[in-house]
Amino acid sequence: MVVNPRQARELLTALTYVGGYDRASGRRLRAFFGCLYYAAMRPAEALGLGLSDCTLPERAWGRIELSETRPTAGKAWTDSGEAHDRRGLKQREAGQVRTVPIPPPLVRLLQDHVKEFETAEDGRLFASERGNVVAASSYSRAWKQARALALLPHQVDSVMAARPYDLRHAGVSQWLNSGVPAPEVAARAGHSVDVLLKIYAKCIDGQEQEMNDRIMQGLGEDPAD
Repeated sequence: MVVNPRQARELLTALTYVGGYDRASGRRLRAFFGCLYYAAMRPAEALGLGLSDCTLPERAWGRIELSETRPTAGKAWTDSGEAHDRRGLKQREAGQVRTVPIPPPLVRLLQDHVKEFETAEDGRLFASERGNVVAASSYSRAWKQARALALLPHQVDSVMAARPYDLRHAGVSQWLNSGVPAPEVAARAGHSVDVLLKIYAKCIDGQEQEMNDRIMQGLGEDPAD
C-alpha cells in the first residue's frame, strides 16, 4: 500500500513544519522529496541532480535529464574521500541519460527551491546548509517527522511511506493507475517492464472501491448495484 496523491501532497507540506526555529531544514528538502514522488527518482539520483539538468518553464510540463547519482559509499570507498560516490545511472552504461518529463507541481517546487536556497557551488540543487551532499540520515530523520505530522496515527504505525524510497513506489504506481502504458512508465523510472510490474506496481491507498467499480463496469454491471 502506497500513499495516494492527496497524502503525498500533505507529506510534502508537512516538511515545511520540520526543522529548527525557522523550519529551513524541512523546506530545504521539500523539492528533494517531490522529485522522488513526481519524477519517481531514486534518492541518489535526486542528490546528484543539478540545475543544468532541469528545464523549468512557467505553467507547463518540465523535463529532467538524469545522468549522475550520488550514492552513499563511505569515505574509505570513494576516490574523492567524500562520503558520497559519483556514479552513472543504475543499470545503464556510463554516460547514458534518462529523460523524465515532470509535471507542473514539481516544476513549481524546484523553482521555489532555487529562489530560496539557490544551488551548491557545483550546481547541485540539494545540499546541506554547508553545501555538502545531504546525508541519508538527515533526510530520513526529516521524513520521519513529516510522517508524524501528515499521517493519521494508525498510518504512522504502519509501513505506509515508511521510507523515503517509498515515494518512488507511490509515484510509479500513480502513473500506472493513471493509465500510462507500462513500457513508458518503465522508461521514465529506469527499469525493465518485468521489474516494474513485479516490484513497483503497488496498491494506492483509498483506491479499492474505484478498482471494484472498474471491474463491475467491465462485467457490464452497474457499480451502484
